[in-house]
Amino acid sequence: MPFFHARSIAIATVLTAAVLGAALPGHAQDSSAKGLGEVLSDFLRGKKSEEVPVAPAPASPAPMAPQPAGPVAESKRLPFSRDEVQLSFAPLVKETAPAVVNVYASQQVRARSPFQGDPFFERFFGDQMPPRVQSSLGSGVLVDSSGLVVTNFHVIRDADEVKVATADGREFESKVLLKDESLDLAVLKIEAKEPFPALSIGDSDALEVGDLVLAIGNPFGVGQTTTSGIVSALARSHIGVSDFGFFIQTDAAINPGNSGGALVAMGGKLIGINTAIYSRSGGSIGIGFAIPSNIVRAVVDSARNGSDYFERPFIGAGFEAVTAQIAEALGLGRPQGALVASVIADGPAAKGGLKAGDVILAMNTIPIEHVDALGYRLATQAIGSSVEFKVLSGGAEKILTVGLIRAPEGETPAQVSIDGSSPFAGTTVALLSPRLSQKLRMPDQVTGVVVVGIKRNSPAARSGFMPRDIVREVNGTTIKTADDLVKAAAEESRWWRFTVEREGRLMRQVLRY
Repeated sequence: MPFFHARSIAIATVLTAAVLGAALPGHAQDSSAKGLGEVLSDFLRGKKSEEVPVAPAPASPAPMAPQPAGPVAESKRLPFSRDEVQLSFAPLVKETAPAVVNVYASQQVRARSPFQGDPFFERFFGDQMPPRVQSSLGSGVLVDSSGLVVTNFHVIRDADEVKVATADGREFESKVLLKDESLDLAVLKIEAKEPFPALSIGDSDALEVGDLVLAIGNPFGVGQTTTSGIVSALARSHIGVSDFGFFIQTDAAINPGNSGGALVAMGGKLIGINTAIYSRSGGSIGIGFAIPSNIVRAVVDSARNGSDYFERPFIGAGFEAVTAQIAEALGLGRPQGALVASVIADGPAAKGGLKAGDVILAMNTIPIEHVDALGYRLATQAIGSSVEFKVLSGGAEKILTVGLIRAPEGETPAQVSIDGSSPFAGTTVALLSPRLSQKLRMPDQVTGVVVVGIKRNSPAARSGFMPRDIVREVNGTTIKTADDLVKAAAEESRWWRFTVEREGRLMRQVLRY
């Protein structure tokens, strides 16, 4: 692939202008005009473009630099003149780069000793190896002068300590205010006497494919780096890096270490958080993905309000994708929208008139192309607001208004910790409610006693339990409440038989203690 320097592009522009000015029919030939070689010589000596005479264009032929049609013609067009080709991103970088930070996360990991279980060697060497420190490096963006930093969840996952280094070399201990694995976002807080430089959060819905963007971060730990590109696509789903399915795709170079960095629009506002790349080698091949700024704004607002997780509005319905077969059965010309799979009785969706089998085609006049788009649109709405759905129901289209509320807490929201020596020791469990289901990223309609947390190196961790496991049965006893599980775990037994539901699958386990 040939490479061209910026100066070569400028020379080509001058050559093209000179050749076209001499060859186009209808242009008057000025006897004092310089030859092509003289024009190039003057350009290389640094003379101004005014020294190149250009005959005025006639009124009848089409313009030399056609502008795009439509309302964007005045604000967005291709660079044509020599001065426009030589424009620089430097002023924009100077304005925005100070708000991009480096994020360092570290975690102590205890490895199992090879002598564990041997009484003789354990006596001399113990059953634990010295802890080792795992560290990760990423980027972040200051979005508030008080010290609020947005980064990716995977940058700080399970970290014991998170430090933030600003562009001017200062380093700060940070506090994790909020983290959400499903969105792959986290909000940190750092403190200083003076205000921090911050980026304003822009409107990602105003982006169009082809818009210029800058990606700023710390790839491979080499230091703050800025790359440029365009918006390659919008609303990308099924990327596989998180449950979130509404990414901005860009060809601006994004590499490991850029995670959590800023995707900046030409207006100087944050329009995305760089999150992932598609690559077979681990390096950038021009396919990068960023989380839209509108969902970032909603997460930051939750952190400001004191929530430790991103609380989504509750609608009381489950949705599925509209496949080609479903679209054909419903008389849709193509697969589009979100299929209402289930509706909770007395929930906002039921009160608004939504029924199972309906297809949501648009929300607040914005078309819903797939089920992930609906999830994104709902997540950006404020709790307590209302949305207007365009719905296909019974073969006819209609408009429904549905209120969005805070997810119900449930009758018994308390979490219970289980101690002792049973396989459940070290777990924290609770009875599922819509709010807890939302926090754990579980379907609203699922019920039961769920594992909320597990202590490291506990009997439960060694038994293979995982957060979000639902305990259905223990030694023949059906588990309906958290107290049922506490009582079952307190029994003396050498054999433990229990049934656990994990991601919709039932697993039966037998352990000898």
